[in-house]
Amino acid sequence: MNHKNPICLFIAVLLLNFGFSQAQNKTTNPKNEFRAVWIATVANIDWPISNTDAVEKQKADFIEILDTYKKLNYNVVIVQIRSAGDAMYATNLAPWSKYLTGKQGLAPYPFYDPLDWMITQAHDRGFEFHAWLNPYRATMDMNTTALSRTHDVIKHPEWMIKHGGKYYYNPGLPEVQAHLINIVDEVVTKYDIDAIHFDDYFYPYRIKGEEFNDIVSYRKYGKGMSLEDWRRDNVNVYLKNTYEAIKKLKPWVQFGISPFGVWRNKSVDPRGSDTQAGQTNYDDLYADPMAWMEGRYIDYLLPQLYWSIEHKTASYGKLSKWWSENTKNVALYIGNGIYKINNDSDKKWYNPNEVSNQIDLTRSYSNINGNAFYSAKWFVNKNYAVTQLLKDNQYQYPALPYVVPYSRQEVKDTPNVTNINNQGENTVITLSFPMQSKIRYVMVYGTTNKNLINVNDPSQIINKIAFKETKDSIAISIPKLYLEKHNNCALTFVDYFGNESQATLLKVNNQNLKTNENR
Repeated sequence: MNHKNPICLFIAVLLLNFGFSQAQNKTTNPKNEFRAVWIATVANIDWPISNTDAVEKQKADFIEILDTYKKLNYNVVIVQIRSAGDAMYATNLAPWSKYLTGKQGLAPYPFYDPLDWMITQAHDRGFEFHAWLNPYRATMDMNTTALSRTHDVIKHPEWMIKHGGKYYYNPGLPEVQAHLINIVDEVVTKYDIDAIHFDDYFYPYRIKGEEFNDIVSYRKYGKGMSLEDWRRDNVNVYLKNTYEAIKKLKPWVQFGISPFGVWRNKSVDPRGSDTQAGQTNYDDLYADPMAWMEGRYIDYLLPQLYWSIEHKTASYGKLSKWWSENTKNVALYIGNGIYKINNDSDKKWYNPNEVSNQIDLTRSYSNINGNAFYSAKWFVNKNYAVTQLLKDNQYQYPALPYVVPYSRQEVKDTPNVTNINNQGENTVITLSFPMQSKIRYVMVYGTTNKNLINVNDPSQIINKIAFKETKDSIAISIPKLYLEKHNNCALTFVDYFGNESQATLLKVNNQNLKTNENR
């Protein structure tokens, strides 16, 4: 039997000020930190495990990934929803991915929209959901007979360039840019994502003896620029227009890019890094993160530093320092190559401390605020020595991702408790519906009578509960054992930009709680 028990919790407002600067003093266990994992769908790298898996197995496997990384105190998933002119969601702009159903253009059966479902599952576990798209890669091979008749290679062959055994969209064509922006627009409009994410595939990596044949479009649209500058300008214009389209629709949705880890080598440009990379962003991929930052048309950079700290030609240590010193106007995180653990010619990756040492190095720079790990399968029932080190040390406690850059603001609503209802093993707390802010999560903090609530202490985080909107109230369920263990609790709101409200303090009276439950 349920009992309303308004006296079991003494409710008071605890006024707490939250800073409005992105930077914070780095600690062993920071309250705010970007902790992400890439979930690759291309070639069934991470998910679905097989393109012949039944829907229920797909769902179970995705939940296993989420639950694994929640236990490790991660807070962001970067999920690949478009890998090669296809889609892992329902759309008329691209065919269903063959990596989902085994045949391109074939919808899942029983039908469900994987993207909508994945977003809900991620938010229910407190993750931000970053929708990862590869804009320019159209196919993974030259086999057009396996393509859906709705694929752009079939519908618009004039948009395509053959290179390296694949088809690519021609970035120099205005109609291609417009089409790719429409794809982003649809995802942002239809789905409750937290970010659009692009990786390092802009113009394709160079192949010896083969040129990217865009000379016709260059002659038509080059406007007197060199071929190299024109290609970089194509990427810059596309990214700028993509950013503006996202912000026009939903200003809280971030636009993040994870470029290749080397901008330029110092041997080519004195501003470059002390590396000997065979290919670089600027000179080979025609991707210029320096311009993106200068123009302020991305929210975060996540360079892929998939080398060990002491690597001879591209050192994680040297590159972390270089990106720290050369990043401005955007949030900066670092990408780590966990697929190399116990699996690389560089023997440093056989040291279980390599990854934790990389995180510690990241934290030594005030403007590098977290890490992302490629890719998800390498910590799902694998590499236990590394994951245990992270769980015991660097990721001992949960953390919240950072606020969207340039979006610090006061959350005017604070949790207002209107009812408390004991239901079996759970206590349901009803809150007034926030009227002045768009709320994403309710944070629950707890401590014992010996310690005061400090919402800046991540060790006091009990849970991060997805906000379920109703017309006049919100109900959150907290296991009663949490309330019995933590004599003092507090609630805060987190808005869509990641800002946290002032806190409402809940004083737990365990005796009343137990007594009323046993009536």
